[in-house]
Amino acid sequence: MAVRSRRGKLVGPYHIANVVGHRYNNDMPRPLSPARREIVLSDIQATQTLATSIALLALPGDVVALRGNLGSGKTTFARFFIAARGGAGEVPSPTFTLLQVYLLPAGEIWHFDLYRIENERDVLELGIDEAFRDAISLIEWPERLGSLLPNDRLDIALDFADRADARRALLTGQGSWVERVVALAI
Repeated sequence: MAVRSRRGKLVGPYHIANVVGHRYNNDMPRPLSPARREIVLSDIQATQTLATSIALLALPGDVVALRGNLGSGKTTFARFFIAARGGAGEVPSPTFTLLQVYLLPAGEIWHFDLYRIENERDVLELGIDEAFRDAISLIEWPERLGSLLPNDRLDIALDFADRADARRALLTGQGSWVERVVALAI
């Protein structure tokens, strides 16, 4: 709960969340601007390095939104991410099941593939609100969520590069991911 000081300023740990939608004045804190980084992934090992680095920074409640065309490497990235968090064995694409849940010693990972979702409300039946609260959410085709996609997230847009196994990754950190994207050692 935010508390107002005698001068009317919001104080306390939740002050930014409590001023969303209100006009800012000079006394009110502003949310951090998104942090962006473009990384050229020269081969599959570079993709693995990036996925591992991000996996080590991820916390329960985090959302990683994976964007890109078919075949751009979203599921490959997710496989490396899950392996880096302790996942062993096969990591199937959730294209037909829509969701794969991994109960790992380091915490749960919910891997969504929303390609076949037609209505953003349909995803609520998958329990995505529980994933947002308790797990790390890897979401392929996150644009299908519409307004349900949290603002506090890491967007990773994967695109083809000059060679068959090379990719470009545009990372956009918002909310709690801003400082982590800036500090990412890649």
